[in-house]
Amino acid sequence: MTNAAAMRNYGFDILRVIACYMVIQAHAGEFYYIGNGGKITNTLDAYWVGWYNPICIISVPLFVMISGLFLFPVTDIPAFFKKRFSRILVPFVLWCIFYALYYYAKGYVDLNTTLTNIANIPLNYGARIGHLWFVYMLLGIYLFAPIISPWIQTASRKSMEFYLVLWAVTLTIPYIHLVIPDIWGETFWNRTPMLYYFSGFLGYVVLANYIKRYHMEPRPWNYTAGVILIIAGYAITTYGFIHRLDTEKFINKLALTWGFETINVAMMTTGAFLMFKNLKIKNPDSPFTRLLLDIAAKSYGIYLAHILILNAVHSLLDHRFASAAVKIPLMGLCAFILTFIVVKLLSLLPKSKWIVG
Repeated sequence: MTNAAAMRNYGFDILRVIACYMVIQAHAGEFYYIGNGGKITNTLDAYWVGWYNPICIISVPLFVMISGLFLFPVTDIPAFFKKRFSRILVPFVLWCIFYALYYYAKGYVDLNTTLTNIANIPLNYGARIGHLWFVYMLLGIYLFAPIISPWIQTASRKSMEFYLVLWAVTLTIPYIHLVIPDIWGETFWNRTPMLYYFSGFLGYVVLANYIKRYHMEPRPWNYTAGVILIIAGYAITTYGFIHRLDTEKFINKLALTWGFETINVAMMTTGAFLMFKNLKIKNPDSPFTRLLLDIAAKSYGIYLAHILILNAVHSLLDHRFASAAVKIPLMGLCAFILTFIVVKLLSLLPKSKWIVG
């Protein structure tokens, strides 16, 4: 075993692969509760989505935590941006263009709309492919990384805890809004209320680095706390969806407890992070470990490409099974495997890093 292999934290590779799968299964569930115009299809299949998807919601914040863990310190800003943006931005733009052309080839849009979509990529997507929102958010974190890096590296424990406590308060705001529509200076002319600067995905980055600095060593309580946080967060997330399924008509209302910036999703994400951060692999040179690392390394390419494969898998499997209880995990697994194979083949092409990251 090499020194690099001995020092590698395989727990984060495992977590990255799991998160990658979770994204695909979450999107597989969308076929069974989202109707036309964002309306809800309230069927038995939708209830299965309510049981399956809540745990999968943590995939995005997990990606943010894992990425944020390795962002700092930022010492050479031009080199930092060159490395991060070349790996993330170029494949993203190419896939945006591909999806725009795919929509045209399928006859969904005309040529003028296709060219407009491509021109709009600097603003928002190259076509309405919803999962690509994540990349804009991630690029925003990268842009802010050089600014926050000195604080992340030197902040005291109490200073980081002060930030995280206020961030946790902002995670309850979606629920406070159910009772009080505007709080702490929120009005239609003010988009930056009192705790605005403590909110958002940056909290997951700070949380990851707080754990890295003060709780990275394995402790017995990590697993107990992790299980409790996952169970409690899952219960809130699941109950919120299923309970509201009979009363809400549109997705944006129904998916309240699925919000990435809610306290329950943050609980599940933190629990998973604590449980996986110190996992060991006994045989790093085994074929399984090499496959695991290969999937983890290609997780960004899988993320970019999976919608295309998932739609094809749905067309092939949907009519073969009666219940979403079977279809959702089966579609997720098949799409995950097939997308990895496609991305693996693409990675064999010259200059493939510009395609798969």
